[in-house]
Amino acid sequence: MLTSAPTPWLLRWQGLLAAGPAGAIGRQLPLISGAVLMALLAWLPQVSRGGLSLLIAACALLWVLWALRTPPGRIGPINLALLAVLAVSVVATGFSPVPVAAAKGLFKLTSYLGVYALMRQLLAESPRWWDRLTAALLAGELLTSVIGIRQLYADASQLARWSDNNSVAAGTVRIYSSLDNPNLLGGYLLPILPLAVVALLRWRERPRRLFALCSLVLGIVALVLTYSRGAWMGMVASLGVLALLLAGRASRHWPAFWRRTLPLLLLLGGALALVVLVTQVEPLRVRVMSLVAGREDSSNNFRINVWTSVLAMIQDRPLFGIGPGNTAFNLIYPLYQQPKFNALSAYSIPLELLVEAGVPGLLAGLAVLITAVRTGLRLGRGEGSLALPALAAVAVFAGLAVQGLTDTIFFRPEVQLVALFSLATLAAAAHRLEPPRPIAELDGAEGSGLRG
Repeated sequence: MLTSAPTPWLLRWQGLLAAGPAGAIGRQLPLISGAVLMALLAWLPQVSRGGLSLLIAACALLWVLWALRTPPGRIGPINLALLAVLAVSVVATGFSPVPVAAAKGLFKLTSYLGVYALMRQLLAESPRWWDRLTAALLAGELLTSVIGIRQLYADASQLARWSDNNSVAAGTVRIYSSLDNPNLLGGYLLPILPLAVVALLRWRERPRRLFALCSLVLGIVALVLTYSRGAWMGMVASLGVLALLLAGRASRHWPAFWRRTLPLLLLLGGALALVVLVTQVEPLRVRVMSLVAGREDSSNNFRINVWTSVLAMIQDRPLFGIGPGNTAFNLIYPLYQQPKFNALSAYSIPLELLVEAGVPGLLAGLAVLITAVRTGLRLGRGEGSLALPALAAVAVFAGLAVQGLTDTIFFRPEVQLVALFSLATLAAAAHRLEPPRPIAELDGAEGSGLRG
């Protein structure tokens, strides 16, 4: 006789209200959740910090309500990796030299995971919400790009404050739109571009495709005009990876020769186009040359000095770190910083993970990245409704990983929530492809948001 697998103790609170009456709110939970998530994604760059906090709190509360009404199911690999990140952060908070400040960072992390859980549950329940959420995200990106590009025709004195006279790229005019920081604008646009490409391929109606195309083109233009070197490298990585994945998917039934030749042709063509652009366009050439200027470029010199201080912090607390969040970092970093090189973060995601939660934090972060990429590649080979979005998600993480080597813009909500949307897409798609559970286990088949 088949027996049901025991429910993990972590999920036993889920489904406690499943036997109660459905009620109007219970029946409309998907619609309410989708509307709140669309508002959040559309207004990420425009809403105030207070408004953003309210939307994030609303998402977390909606997921809790949904989870209470839905029996628990399996915890998939992506969610296991995220739970590992959360567990490591809890331990790091407990051992932090500034536990109150670290608790603020832990609370912020937990609230973001609540948004992820709601996205994942909604997409698992109804994959068509991917198109709606993506449309809201592209609408916000389009508005933000237009605002940024219009800054080129307004008073340039404000843009000049992002021009470093001590840099080899002195005099470069950088747009920042409504985000007040060109690097943040570049980081926000970076993960949306692969989603726009896939939306352009998925959507069949001409107006929707035109909308996706405008979002893609203006997003690329605005990202280039930020002159953020990390965002540039991330864009090349993400769009390059997406092109290779889409080409591989399109040519999977071709003869073996062309399947092997097409990626090489794409790589050579892309490399040639980059060489032409860098050598022929003066602003691009100057900005790219600053990458190899070493300490002669003030931005490079600043990051090198911050990294040196951060490495000293990691050496003193390699196992548990100082605790999560920028509040804890701002209290501890001044004890290690070099004169005149104050910083708000480690300016590198691997170093930030190490300084916040030690070696376990870095391993947990790598587990999320590796699990997401493996899941996306597996899903992209199939024919599921979210196969193309899965490939876009892989490209999103490729771009963010490249940018994250020299910046920590990822930890800002405008960037992190877009990345969590891609992660929720993968978790939801993987859940829908799970084999049916045995009859004796069907009671919890639909599960809550922390499955996948």
